[in-house]
Amino acid sequence: MKLYYSPGACSLSPHIVLEEGIFRYETERVDLTSGKTETGADYRTINSNGYVPALLLDDGQVLTEGPAIVQYLADRAPETRLAPPVGSMERYRLMEWLNFISTELHKSFGTLFNPQAPEAWKDLVNTQLARRFDHVNSRLDGKVWLMGDDFTVVDAYLFTVLGWGNYVGVDLAPWPNLVAYQGRVAARPGVQAALKAEGLIE
Repeated sequence: MKLYYSPGACSLSPHIVLEEGIFRYETERVDLTSGKTETGADYRTINSNGYVPALLLDDGQVLTEGPAIVQYLADRAPETRLAPPVGSMERYRLMEWLNFISTELHKSFGTLFNPQAPEAWKDLVNTQLARRFDHVNSRLDGKVWLMGDDFTVVDAYLFTVLGWGNYVGVDLAPWPNLVAYQGRVAARPGVQAALKAEGLIE
C-alpha cells in the first residue's frame, strides 16, 4: 500500500492508523499548492479531487476520504481493535464519531485556514468550535480514549484535527480533558512514528 499525504494535513490520521496497525506501506508526499507528488506525478491523476489522503491499494485501486480509509485499514487488522466489528452497535458509534469530527470539526477548521475568510466569519466559527469542544470534552470525562478503553481510528482523526489549533490560534486550555487527551495520543509509539515521518517532530 502507498499513502499519499501532506505533512500535518488530515492524511496524518490514516498515517497514524498505518503505524498502529503495523502495516507494510510506503508514503509519497504531495505538494498541495503545485498539485505534484514528490516523484513529480500529477496528483489529480491519482485523486481527481486534488486533496489528501489517498491510499493506493496493492491491487491498484485507490481509496480516498480519510474516514473510509481508516475503517478499511482497521478491518484489515482486526486484532488491533482499531475499530469495533462490522455490524456491531459500537461500530455505528465509531461511524457516528467519524462523521462528527469530519463535519463539525474538520470543516470548521478549514475556514480558519482560509486567508480570504472574513474575520467576522472566523469569529462565528470559533464560537461554534467552542461548543463542539464542550461536547467532546464532556464525552472524554473519565475515559482514556474517545470510545472507552481501546484506542481506535476516531482517536487518530480527532488528534489530527485538534492539532490544527496550533496553526490557527485555537487554544485548547479551556478544555482540560482535550489537553490531557492530546498528550496521551501524542505519547503513543505509532503516533510518534507518524509524526516523525512527516517531519512534524524530531
